[in-house]
Amino acid sequence: MTTNTVPQRQSRKNTFAPLIMDVAVPVGSYYLFKDGLGTSTLMALGLSSVVSAVRVAWSVVRERRVNALAALILFVNVVGLLLSFVSGDPRLMLAKDSGASSAIGIGILVSVALGKPMMTAGMKPWLVKGDADKEAAWERLRSGSPAFRRAERVFSVVWGVVLLGECVVRVVGAYTLPVDTMVWLGSVILVAAMVLGFLVSGALAAGPMAGMLTAEVKAGARTFAPEGRAGETRTAAPAPALAR
Repeated sequence: MTTNTVPQRQSRKNTFAPLIMDVAVPVGSYYLFKDGLGTSTLMALGLSSVVSAVRVAWSVVRERRVNALAALILFVNVVGLLLSFVSGDPRLMLAKDSGASSAIGIGILVSVALGKPMMTAGMKPWLVKGDADKEAAWERLRSGSPAFRRAERVFSVVWGVVLLGECVVRVVGAYTLPVDTMVWLGSVILVAAMVLGFLVSGALAAGPMAGMLTAEVKAGARTFAPEGRAGETRTAAPAPALAR
């Protein structure tokens, strides 16, 4: 029995690599520099921006396009750098913590308006799971299913709205509640927003998309193996020899 371990491994690599390079490396390096190595917030933001800046420049030079996710992370870091120059007002310092959420939320909604939902990069790995059949089914659905593309847009819209809402709530809290309260409540609001985002986006988009992917994989298996088990290929019986 043959397996498709190598194609699956390659598909998983191709799926996760952009997400790791555009999100995990810049964010992880920021916390490494700031909390692990003890650098200042300003220095950590500057150093963690290098990867995103290189990715943006590389996509422009090599691919003749702008890497949207890397550009967004770079933009968020630049905003953080500018806000880091503002000091002295504890409420403003609390409010500026939500600047990243607002920038990302706006960027996500703009990407939907442009027809390139940005949150797809974070959702697709969890639905495809590096499976070559699901990868192929994803491409077929994305090119031929309006319902699938609509759910893809809904997923990003939900996260854009949730992040903007989280920003608004934290800014209001920073200027209406005691500073000591908002120091711990800000983290609670962020966690609650993440949980809400996962629940709503899962119910409205990710769940239905997973169902469509499963159905499409089964349909593809029936198409390529109509008389055998899914995944098998059948060879045609040789034609009978003509009597001479």
